[in-house]
This record gives sequence, structure tokens and C-alpha cells, in this order.
Amino acid sequence: MRTSRSRSTVLAATGAAVFALSLTACGGGGSDTESAGAETPETTVSVGASRGADTGADASAVKASASGGKRAAAAAPACTTKDVALSAARHGGPPYTHIVLTAKNKSGRSCTMTGFPEIQFLESHKQNVPSVAKSKPAAPVVLKAGAPAYALVKVSDGGVDENNEPVSAFSVTLQGGGGMAAVRAPGSGGIAVDPAKSLTGYWTYELRNGADEF
Repeated sequence: MRTSRSRSTVLAATGAAVFALSLTACGGGGSDTESAGAETPETTVSVGASRGADTGADASAVKASASGGKRAAAAAPACTTKDVALSAARHGGPPYTHIVLTAKNKSGRSCTMTGFPEIQFLESHKQNVPSVAKSKPAAPVVLKAGAPAYALVKVSDGGVDENNEPVSAFSVTLQGGGGMAAVRAPGSGGIAVDPAKSLTGYWTYELRNGADEF
């Protein structure tokens, strides 16, 4: 009888250990995806009816990442036009309706790209290009030395009947007291801009499908 009880005890302990290991394996963590030079991961959450607990965990991770990004931004001063090199490039194929602004940190220290670029394309239209709220990242964009940030900018709808005007250079003001700089438009002939259709996205570590489509 003692032998039988001992075996039962060993089997019970072994079964509990195996069950615990299987729970650990099933609960293996997801992975964060980081952009090159980014301190804040861009996270895509897929919500399903059968994954309530997982979704809660993902939401907590997103909040933690956002909090970490805000703490980093508080420690890093706002980027100025002296800290970053600003440039513009065409985005996609014809019709060329978008450009991409790039701000590369050349300061040798970390700084924060605040909000979105305040753009004025034409002397005849002094108002800033409107921003697209859905492109705003969850946390501020903190650039390490040498790292870039991007903003997608819509210049027209690409139609032949639009009120387009040629633009060879335009002004960009960095929010947070970052100052203003002139940026050369891409291409030898510049770009065609319809002020009524222009939009700008927020600064991000990389252009993201969905959030930066407008």
C-alpha cells in the first residue's frame, strides 16, 4: 500500500508540472515590432471574440509603450530646425499627389518631433496645411542622434481640372518652438499644389499603412 501511495504521489506531482509547463508554453508572449532608430514600437492589435484576455494584455502593453514614450519625450527637448535636416521627396507613382517630408536628427543628441509639420506652400495662401488626426502616433516621436522621422503630405488629388499652382520651395515650421525652415520641393520642375486639397500627417517613425493613407 505504501508503494502504491508513493507512485500516486509522484504521478500527481508529475502531472501538475506538465500542466504548468503547457500553460507556460501556451501563454508565450507576443513580440513588439520596432522601427529603425525608434524608441517607441508601433503595435497592431487584432481583436477577436475569443481573445478577450489577450486583447486586454495587448492594450496594457500599448498603454505602457505610450507612457514610456511620453517619459522619453519629457526628457528630450523639442527638435528645432538647427537639430534636424529637412527634405522632401515624391511618394508613389503618377499622378504625384503626395510627398514625404523627412526630418533627420543631426544634433548628436536625442530630441522630440512634436505634433505635425506646419506647412505653407504658397505666398497667396498663408494658412497652414490642415493635419490628419488619424495619423497621430500614440506617443511622441523621440529621435536618437542620426535617426529620421517622416510625415506624409498630400498636395493634390491628381486631377487635371484642379486649381494647381507650381511650387519649387515651401516653408515648414516645427511645433514646440522649433522654428521655421525653407524646404526645396522635389523634382527639377517642383510640384503642383492645390491649396484646397492639401493635407499633412503627423511626424512618425515610419509611414504606416492605414494611418497614413489620406
